[in-house]
Amino acid sequence: MSELTITLLRLGYLVLLWVFVLSAIAVLRRDLAPRGAPRASKSERRRAEAAPAPSAGAAAAAAPAPARRGGPTRLVVTTGPLAGTTLPLSSASILIGRSPGCTLVLDDDYSSSRHARIFPQGDQWYVEDLGSTNGTFIGDAQVSGPQPLAPGVGVRIGQSVVELQG
Repeated sequence: MSELTITLLRLGYLVLLWVFVLSAIAVLRRDLAPRGAPRASKSERRRAEAAPAPSAGAAAAAAPAPARRGGPTRLVVTTGPLAGTTLPLSSASILIGRSPGCTLVLDDDYSSSRHARIFPQGDQWYVEDLGSTNGTFIGDAQVSGPQPLAPGVGVRIGQSVVELQG
């Protein structure tokens, strides 16, 4: 074989080696990324970003809404690391996730940074998954869009369960 052929084979082998190394790094980055990293489609991310997220200070300053007759007045974490935590319900939506900017910050490796949103619309409360990695569940059913939420029904977000209570 000529010297040119050997040099080209060496360069080809080197290129293949780098392609393998870079693809292995890409797979590791994707697998080791925080579970809260959004994996939603562009339209879901755009819709989630368009929804105003209340800051922690604004949520704390918001006064509880007047209790609706027979309606829920608080959101309670019933299971998980923050079991027993209670948030008063107001007219503002409640953003749930691991991000410090969320209304309810979960200390849970299985929840996303902006996991779900619970919001009022008319006289009904709704829960919406915000493109989370592990999903939001009402019972065993996964939430795919805004779903009505009745008081006393548990919503599973990662290892935590929250419910509306009167």
